Amino acid sequence: MDLRLAAYAVSVEGGRLLLAHAVKPGGERVWTLPGGKVEHGEDPFDAVIREVAEETGLDAVVERLLGVDSRVTPAAERRVPGRPALHNIGVFYQVRVTGGRLRPEPNGDTAESAWTPLADVPRLVRSSLLDIGLALAQTTPPTGHVAPVPVGGLVRY
Repeated sequence: MDLRLAAYAVSVEGGRLLLAHAVKPGGERVWTLPGGKVEHGEDPFDAVIREVAEETGLDAVVERLLGVDSRVTPAAERRVPGRPALHNIGVFYQVRVTGGRLRPEPNGDTAESAWTPLADVPRLVRSSLLDIGLALAQTTPPTGHVAPVPVGGLVRY
């Protein structure tokens, strides 16, 4: 089984959520939260700020830890055939944008970033981690954990 540690940013301002439009292997595009892999030896706290800057062009500061999600993507549902199951551990932070200019990620997997009205999110083709991050931000559970998000329909791994 593969293991991935990632850090994700949840930034809500004026009823809008900062999203990244990711291009997956095979060309499928899904809306997701800015964030990604924590590099070897990197603190997730630092990784989320780096990822926001890389993917969106925006500067951000962490306001609080929202929680941690642990999920397994079965091998048969991985985007790259022949890969084993993936255990993804996501660390979610509430962040506040402090500056920068919104832009696509240069030479990366983010085709565009956008401030999206919260009311529009349920109609988007999106990553399940977007729903997890939003649930953590909206409910702020004391355990830092929310129920798994079912994958299917508009929600992808």
